[in-house]
Amino acid sequence: MTIKVGDKIPSATLTKMTADGPGPISTDEYFAGRKVALFSVPGAFTPTCSAKHLPGFVENADDIRGKGVDEIACVAVNDVFVMDAWGKSAGVDGKVTMLADGNAAFAQAMGLEMDATGFGMGKRSKRFSMIVDNGTVAELNIEEPGAFQVSSAEHMLSQL
Repeated sequence: MTIKVGDKIPSATLTKMTADGPGPISTDEYFAGRKVALFSVPGAFTPTCSAKHLPGFVENADDIRGKGVDEIACVAVNDVFVMDAWGKSAGVDGKVTMLADGNAAFAQAMGLEMDATGFGMGKRSKRFSMIVDNGTVAELNIEEPGAFQVSSAEHMLSQL
């Protein structure tokens, strides 16, 4: 079943690069007590994700935070090393936290996984954005396959 507005974020473990290397992050702890703008892409370094989705959140980070968001995070079904390299190449510089969902467990727990095996990419996450307020989904924007509109930073700004 797909997560919806009003649902709690499922318990899962994501991974983030730290100064000491890869570090696990519990979604229960990560989303507790704050407002997070979360967006997901099908894959790091892929065309729409690299040219539009991530750059939009980097460029609009100050405006999004100015609307009461404590943190902006990007999640993808990639390993933590790829997410870290992608973040560095995109100049996220503390504006967007890069989170790895290496085995798609988080995407599956939310019912937002997709099968991209036809493209040689295996199981991935659908493209979406959401506003999570104290662990509860306040806004949810799921893209149709191949689309990029409702999960953009600009659309999220209109919801805040």
